Order: sequence, then structure tokens, then C-alpha cells
Amino acid sequence: MQFKIQVFLKSSVLDPQGKAVLGALHSMGFRDVTGVRVGKIFSVEVADGDPKEVRGRVEEFSRKLLCNPIIEDFTLLP
Repeated sequence: MQFKIQVFLKSSVLDPQGKAVLGALHSMGFRDVTGVRVGKIFSVEVADGDPKEVRGRVEEFSRKLLCNPIIEDFTLLP
């Protein structure tokens, strides 16, 4: 089974990389862009099993390893 996990900063956390990208976009003439949040995506393959159980394990290791739960959150992408 394949999963894509998107990790991103919580909305309450400042995103200096997003601010830098926004500044670069504005300097390139893309003034209509009003906000950028930077994140990362993990593509993970897991051995087949019960889909609910596997998804639960993916959520568990995403919370424990792939993101810092103090400042980041994650979502499983379709």
C-alpha cells in the first residue's frame, strides 16, 4: 500500500521559508500571491494488510517521526 503524507507548519507558527518564497514571487512580479506556506511530502510504501490497521500505523509513525507535533501537523493525501 502506498501513502503520501503532507507535513506542514501549524497555522499559529510563523513560516520563514514561506515568507521568503512570497518575497521572491513578489520580486518576480507575482504580486497577486498573498500567502505561501511551505511543507513537505513523504511517499511511503507499507506491506499489505488490513487497510484500517495499516492506515492507523501510518498515522502513528507520521505523528511520532515525520512531523514535530509541537509546531507541525500532517495529513494523509488521497
